[in-house]
Amino acid sequence: MLTKDKAQSIFARVLKFSSADETELLISGGRSALTRFANNAITQNVAEENYTLSVRVNVNGRTARATTNKFDDESIRRVVEAATNLAKVQAPDPDLLPMADASAFDGKGPAPARNFFETSTMGPQERADAVEKIVQVAHKQKLTTAGIYSTSESVDAILNSSGLVAYYTQTSAECSITMLAPDSSGWQKANSPDARNFDPVQLAEIAAQKAKASAGPQDLAPGKYTVILEPAAVLDLLGFIFWDWGGQAILDERSFLNNRVGTKLFGENISISDDVYHPLQSGAPFDGEGVRRQRVLLVEKGVVSNLVYARGTAEKVRKSEFADKVGPVRATGHGFPIPNEIGEMPMNIVLYSGVAGKSRTVDEMIGGTDEGILVTRLWYIREVDPYEKILTGMTRDGTFLVKDGQIRGGIRNFRFNQSMVALLNNVLEMGEPVRASGEESFDMVVPAMKIRDFNFTEVTKF
Repeated sequence: MLTKDKAQSIFARVLKFSSADETELLISGGRSALTRFANNAITQNVAEENYTLSVRVNVNGRTARATTNKFDDESIRRVVEAATNLAKVQAPDPDLLPMADASAFDGKGPAPARNFFETSTMGPQERADAVEKIVQVAHKQKLTTAGIYSTSESVDAILNSSGLVAYYTQTSAECSITMLAPDSSGWQKANSPDARNFDPVQLAEIAAQKAKASAGPQDLAPGKYTVILEPAAVLDLLGFIFWDWGGQAILDERSFLNNRVGTKLFGENISISDDVYHPLQSGAPFDGEGVRRQRVLLVEKGVVSNLVYARGTAEKVRKSEFADKVGPVRATGHGFPIPNEIGEMPMNIVLYSGVAGKSRTVDEMIGGTDEGILVTRLWYIREVDPYEKILTGMTRDGTFLVKDGQIRGGIRNFRFNQSMVALLNNVLEMGEPVRASGEESFDMVVPAMKIRDFNFTEVTKF
């Protein structure tokens, strides 16, 4: 693994070749390994180690970036030269700020420890042993299984000529399992910096149970139903709204929060924060410019409270017509590497109930439902209406009829058209927030939800 000392040594070599007014180095990469399985057997095992060096320079108010994955002196000289030559042909950027200095990330703030020896040292034999146990579950239930088990150790570092040094490493383990029956399927997925935080066998058993219980799916007419969304389904839906929480999205007038910041947009039981320091979260505590990430309360009891900002965006918003419409404006450490057109977004979402009350398990939600639908996960999600955040997509891998407080068997999957604004106004009950993984969005800390009037528009053929 590339150490902090090694990163500083590489940056010293970058500076040796740079004649720019300011110079920045981003280093990202690490080691990763993946074991893939299908048809109840391992089909692929791969491993790689790779690091990317990305150099940005500022030449007379012009900035550009160039990238390499080679560390020898000649390659570093060439990438610095490429960035410099690109910068010289750019138009001056009147909004370009000086690079963040050492105070932006002083190393004295919170430092989440997410590098686990047990994860970083896991080898192909240990992953193969886990897959063997997953396959045993499939054989026992007369099912066919497919999925992946992966591990990684990664590094992110930002260093610049203004004295900033930000360095972070973390490990990650991920397991995704699909169990297949002739006319049904079940699925489970987990991700954590610490591989000991989930049990692949338990995931396999839940996926197998869902495949068996949803066999012989019934037809159910489309319409508006009470739904119970497991955390993975909640995550994959809500992942589509958080790009709109950035200050640049407000400036571009492409956010569904334009003219809505400070208003009560969702139900009172909805509160959302962005918190990289939450014990169930992951990721570096600094952004693409090396600025320390701040905890930001995005929604408080249904009210859109705050946005997130990169340094440059905060400056532009303070000077804009939106300054008095969006609440406090400050750099929050949520920017992407410069140059970029995206600006910023919150990436460490924690959703929880904004009102006092008992959280409900999925089983308790089922037990209190006269008629409804239990959804394991969603897929093929696309945006239909950007201002009301109407999304369309389909259920998958475990969709069940709930009647009189019990699961009454599997049903054919549905396509849905559902506004996220309406959804977050119709949440009846929530579970405890958990670290959840899906396929359509980034990992979040979210609860299961029971929601009224979820709009299913048509039945699929499977």
